[in-house]
Amino acid sequence: MRFPTRPVRLAAGAAAATLVAGLALTGTATADSGSPSPSGSAAPSVLTIGVTDDIDSANPFIGYSVASYEIFQMEYPTLTMYGAKDFSPQARLAESWTESADHLTWTYKIRSGVTWSDGVPLTAADAAYTFNRIINGKFEQTNYASYVGNMVNAVAPDATTLVIHIKKPSPIMDHLYVYILPEHIWSKIDEKAVQSYKNEPLPGQTIVGGGAYLMAERRTGQFIRMTANPDFWGGKPKVDEIDFKIYKSQDALALALKKGEIDFADSLDANVYNSLAGVQGITQFPAEYSEFNELAFNTGAALDSGKPIGDGNPLLKDKNLRVALAYAIDRESLNQKVLGGLGQPADTIIPPLYASLHLTPASPYTYDPAKAQQMLDAAGYKVGSDGVRVDSKGNRLSFRLYGRSESDQSKKAVQFIKGYLAAVGVETKVDDIGSDALAEKIGQGNYDMFEWDWVVEPDPNYQLSTFTCANRSYLDSGTVTANLSDSFYCNPAYDALFQQQSTEPDATKRAAIVKQMQQMLYDDAPYILTYYPPNLEAYRSDKFTGYVPQPDPKGSLLFQYGTWTYESVHPVGVTVGQGTPGSSSTGASSTNWALIVGVLLLALIAGGVGVALGRRGGSDSDNEE
Repeated sequence: MRFPTRPVRLAAGAAAATLVAGLALTGTATADSGSPSPSGSAAPSVLTIGVTDDIDSANPFIGYSVASYEIFQMEYPTLTMYGAKDFSPQARLAESWTESADHLTWTYKIRSGVTWSDGVPLTAADAAYTFNRIINGKFEQTNYASYVGNMVNAVAPDATTLVIHIKKPSPIMDHLYVYILPEHIWSKIDEKAVQSYKNEPLPGQTIVGGGAYLMAERRTGQFIRMTANPDFWGGKPKVDEIDFKIYKSQDALALALKKGEIDFADSLDANVYNSLAGVQGITQFPAEYSEFNELAFNTGAALDSGKPIGDGNPLLKDKNLRVALAYAIDRESLNQKVLGGLGQPADTIIPPLYASLHLTPASPYTYDPAKAQQMLDAAGYKVGSDGVRVDSKGNRLSFRLYGRSESDQSKKAVQFIKGYLAAVGVETKVDDIGSDALAEKIGQGNYDMFEWDWVVEPDPNYQLSTFTCANRSYLDSGTVTANLSDSFYCNPAYDALFQQQSTEPDATKRAAIVKQMQQMLYDDAPYILTYYPPNLEAYRSDKFTGYVPQPDPKGSLLFQYGTWTYESVHPVGVTVGQGTPGSSSTGASSTNWALIVGVLLLALIAGGVGVALGRRGGSDSDNEE
């Protein structure tokens, strides 16, 4: 999910803004708690992370970028968390969970004695409130519908018991990536107000949360300051403060790392990453990642009701045209030219990182411009006098192609794509715009093609849901509001398979359905996947250690499905206890040796011992999950 979403909220209204302003003045969303006081006279430890992307919102119902989800999971608990070793469900707010004999009731044992950062008890009632708000809401479902679509309700019979009733057996109930919110704060913000609610702290306070870190300060486009939560149920983290510092360019990011102004650089471009090789005190980490990049098409923008919207070129409704263009794209060349050869050509929407779910498609679209031209000819698109193909009515194959202005990789990719398509007689007019502006165009259906990427969760349900008919844009009080779909693909046969996989408890049978869905998308080509990027990370190993890869041993050290690194990282030379909170599954008490080994390996590297670490990657944008 990662936070994989690109929805955009349009026109929340003046009344909502007024209510939000009133709430901010009363301080209901924040608690007195500035930077944590250092023990004794020692200065507080501060881990500074350099990034090139700001969050798009601090509100879990609004934010869609990977950066935003990183903040959400630091601030708010989830019932379980994907394990660092292999993504297996691990106990978090829920110590244990059981499934009823008929598979329609799930009961979670909530930790006792837990409090929100303002001292109010954090109980099962908060979890029930959060799930019911999403179940019964419309706007609230945008980021979370794939988790609650099968739910009837959530009940808290007592402070430590949460019961969720579902309509059909479900394979996702032990890994619900829904952030539990404090009812005493969010119940004061109705569905209208929440659409513009910023959820940022007042000066000298932090946001009210129950996670390991809390937002204490944000300056848009500059930095986000997170302070350790001394009342975190897993114990106060080992680093007092984590700052995300936002840079305008990759070169500036690398220079800051070399100078020691930051301690960690995330999602580096290949050339910038390579420039850090051999720099004293810096460790490079080419992490494998769960991301794919795509060229997306407007396959016929419409609301969830089926009513057409937008100004997309109707020629792109033609599946034969889209498939022909798939043969025109040189994926291996894109990997070399954009990613420096550090990624790999892409095919289907579940990345190879998830080997049991990834499909290598039948009859793959190899780079074959001659075949692309033959298919276009056969489909009736003849080359015009200006070299641009036209249909039988004289309509030119000329399309708008949007890239993302803040991503160097995106700007490179769209130029190469433009060249590939021109070679087969298809004209594209490239325009690089900001991600927020692009998201708005997509939600309204005002585009033909765009380049972007998604970061895919370990469970496929969320990513698969983005292609369902129900996740197209919808009307909210007469205003078009984006949902998860960005291609407006709508296929009843696909939707039926989506429902089938979402209630199939047998992992092998479910994987077969998921692969069938990937093949259907591949054949219908609402996307042409281009490459799977790595996540190129680098950090000052002379300053901090204890980074935990997910999955072990080659996965990302930050921007994970969980907060393993944030709870384990510590200054070099500081002795800490072993183990990580919540490392046991289904309430069983066990040592997570993968985490300990990861910490020890990285500590050895920091000490100068040569240990070979594996590879794993990401992009420079982090704009989706």
